[in-house]
Amino acid sequence: MVRPFLIKNGLNNAFEDNDASVLVPYFLGMLGVLMIETVLQYYQTYLSNLVAQSVTLDLREKLYRKVLKFRLKFFDKTPVGSFVTRLISDIDGIAQIFSNGILTILGDIVKLIVVISAMMFISVELTLMVLIPIPVLLIGTRIFQKTIKKAFTEVRNQANKINVFTQEHITGMSIIQLFNREKREYEKFKQINKEHQDAHIRSVWAYAVFFPFVELLSATSMALLLWYGAGEVLSAQLTIPALIAMILFINMLYRPIRMLADRFNVLQMGIVNAERVFTMFERDELLNDTGTLDRKLEGNISFDKVSFAYVEDNYVLKEIDLEVKSGETVAFVGATGAGKSSIVNILSRFYEFQEGTISLDNQDIRKYTLDAVRSQISVVLQEVFLFSDSIYNNITLSNKATEEQIIEASKIAGIDKFIFFPGGYDYNVKERGVMLSSGQRQLIAFIRAYVANPSVLVLDEATSSVDTESEELIQSAIEKLTKGRTSIIIAHRLSTIQQADKIVVLEKGRIIEHGSHKELLSHDGQYKKLFELQFQESP
Repeated sequence: MVRPFLIKNGLNNAFEDNDASVLVPYFLGMLGVLMIETVLQYYQTYLSNLVAQSVTLDLREKLYRKVLKFRLKFFDKTPVGSFVTRLISDIDGIAQIFSNGILTILGDIVKLIVVISAMMFISVELTLMVLIPIPVLLIGTRIFQKTIKKAFTEVRNQANKINVFTQEHITGMSIIQLFNREKREYEKFKQINKEHQDAHIRSVWAYAVFFPFVELLSATSMALLLWYGAGEVLSAQLTIPALIAMILFINMLYRPIRMLADRFNVLQMGIVNAERVFTMFERDELLNDTGTLDRKLEGNISFDKVSFAYVEDNYVLKEIDLEVKSGETVAFVGATGAGKSSIVNILSRFYEFQEGTISLDNQDIRKYTLDAVRSQISVVLQEVFLFSDSIYNNITLSNKATEEQIIEASKIAGIDKFIFFPGGYDYNVKERGVMLSSGQRQLIAFIRAYVANPSVLVLDEATSSVDTESEELIQSAIEKLTKGRTSIIIAHRLSTIQQADKIVVLEKGRIIEHGSHKELLSHDGQYKKLFELQFQESP
């Protein structure tokens, strides 16, 4: 703001003294002002971006920390790509509020106030003449803001669609290629990508209309200034240096106005992103973790009239009554959809059951902390998930076992020779363990459960997708893993659970039979039918 006054005063003195040398101090003053301005701009840019990145850091950490505690139900209905968009792109958009939004807007508003005050100081009448187009500009800016907010919302939604589509189809690339769907999926992607481009073009169109509109009003103000100012100069009401200063101030007036519109757009985009992010913070998806008990479990489990539904009123488990004593091995069998895996989900507290009570050692499971339950119930799933990391780190997810302890556990389980990799336990299995066979992944899951030393072991279809050799190794490992601890086994292959202390038959979410293998075969029930169906001789 100082520069136009330096120019005005310098020119006035030069005209009065008819000596250009008097401009030297003003020239040096200009250089000094520019140096100060450069330093201040550096600190403004650095500090505003520091604030923005600090906000980004905190928001990402807090959002990720909260999502880690969400019910699995949330992830069942939320595409991975949608969440990634919120965690990465949307939070980056919020950061723009601070790096190019709020602080800069405040600076521009202060600049406008100072510029108008300085112009008023030079000439009130000329300033009012220059400000005539401003009301029109304010109306145009408001219309632009509404238009651009709608466009930005659509851009974010389209970006979310692209992320969801890409993540899902990259993950399922093997299925796409297996069924020769490359061309069809490519055409789908082209359509989504085109919609994303169209949304961007609509936002660009708003910019393309608005900025020439601002330039037109700026030129109108300049024309009014020159027309009215020239008359003031000719009538000796205004000096030429003062007119030059007013011309410089007009540029300073419209630049922040033009930038304010752009800043408000950044603010609008940030608000759109913030709405998407803070809806995640506001979601009530946390499991009830108000329990206080945290003690070593003996392994006694009781189900008392337990009913559970993934979707409201559509119960997949209905009035389950069951007692499992410490050290017992209990197997669940039944047709697909009978509710076997749902037993695992509610016992591990991945989902909350709606009715009844589950007790651990005669205490309601909800009285225990989530950490206490999950640290003492190890689950080996049918589909083993491995992180893109070393075998060692994938095994020691729940504890800090040494490599020597892992090797010893592998030997005890009898599978140390089967798991051999170049690089040993430092071998990186890559994303989802793609470098390993199904059997190898399953065996790693068994070692992971074994070194966790749980009070309750749950095996959910742990041998359904492995070859015969791997199944024999796994069966041997199961015998050693289940020895001395409460075990729950879910299996389609009845050959794997004949030695169980108790076999529970589920049908449509209800227990229809339970007993030992021999007891169930002695009855003409569902278990006997399943057994005969699996072991009937080929004609």
